[in-house]
Amino acid sequence: MVPASADLGFRRVHKLQKTDEFSSVFAFRRVLRGRYYTLHYRPSGLDTARLGVVVAKKLVKRANGRNLVKRIAREVFRLRRESLPACDLIVRLHAPTGNASRAELHQDLRQLLSRLSAIPGNTALHA
Repeated sequence: MVPASADLGFRRVHKLQKTDEFSSVFAFRRVLRGRYYTLHYRPSGLDTARLGVVVAKKLVKRANGRNLVKRIAREVFRLRRESLPACDLIVRLHAPTGNASRAELHQDLRQLLSRLSAIPGNTALHA
């Protein structure tokens, strides 16, 4: 359950926006893989986690499908942001969603974010 006082918005400060920000996360080369999503992460000096989402047309042909995948990623991040370490995250679709339900997509990303929070010995993520 999320505390009532928590800021649950998905504001500009919570988004990766520039190409350099995306490039630095990809270059850091730390990855967690789930069934549908890949989570790239990099510790940041900020006080909150930030998110970028990448969905290739090759994997989801229709725009409404790509938008759904991105919307789900932003929603899961928004609800979990307060409990995440201060790092830059890129959620990337790596498998076709095909017949996947919304619940399966939600669950896959929730598991990845839980694994990120539980990485042992990574003090940069828990600072």
